[in-house]
Amino acid sequence: MPKSKRDRKVSLTRTPRKGLEAKQALITELRRCVDTYKYIFVFSVANMRNNKLKDVRNAWKHSRIFFGKNKVMMVALGREPSSEYKENLHKVSKHLRGEVGLLFTNRTKDEVDEWFSKFKEVDFARAGNKATYTVNLDTGPLEQFPHSMEPQLRQLGLPTALKKGVVTLLSDYQVCKEGEVLTPEQARVLKLFSYEMAEFKVTIKFLWNSETGDFQKLVEDAAEKEEEEDDEEDNNDSNED
Repeated sequence: MPKSKRDRKVSLTRTPRKGLEAKQALITELRRCVDTYKYIFVFSVANMRNNKLKDVRNAWKHSRIFFGKNKVMMVALGREPSSEYKENLHKVSKHLRGEVGLLFTNRTKDEVDEWFSKFKEVDFARAGNKATYTVNLDTGPLEQFPHSMEPQLRQLGLPTALKKGVVTLLSDYQVCKEGEVLTPEQARVLKLFSYEMAEFKVTIKFLWNSETGDFQKLVEDAAEKEEEEDDEEDNNDSNED
């Protein structure tokens, strides 16, 4: 009788080694890109969608894009001046927080700005997003839905019923108001009625030049500015003590 695959023993010591090897490979690849490309752009992503980011990667095959693994990228570039791979790369690492990535390219700042300023794609909002406009549904038949959908619509909070086999909205219904944070139910209703509110957008925030080592801020980030001001206040308070 053949042995069950479930009974196969796996050495736990292999798992961390593989993870470590993958991280080391990523560090090596990042540093290779630092040596290969003229510019590094730090970018942030609003309303992240994997399929949209894939479109960006396909359009920029002549360059390299890294997204996620912020801590590993920080190790590759260096967190401090003493550990940075090249001059001022620790300044790049400082901004690798949240949904951000790195674009390694030989394209100029103007070329990068022009392309990314035009690349915006709408998608369905998710729970937690803010409604960008108010959506009201009028009383009457909802002929776009099969009769089997009626219980699901009712479960989502819509005042529906079947009338002669047709899904019907029994009264006017407000799905959401502009500016409010969407619940999972509201997001689902908006998708069912084909209302797209989320905009996938890439913002180019910082630039590092490999030839000069210069690091440049390209856009003002309100959240980061507030955080820097808080750090300055903390430093001042500690100095006073």
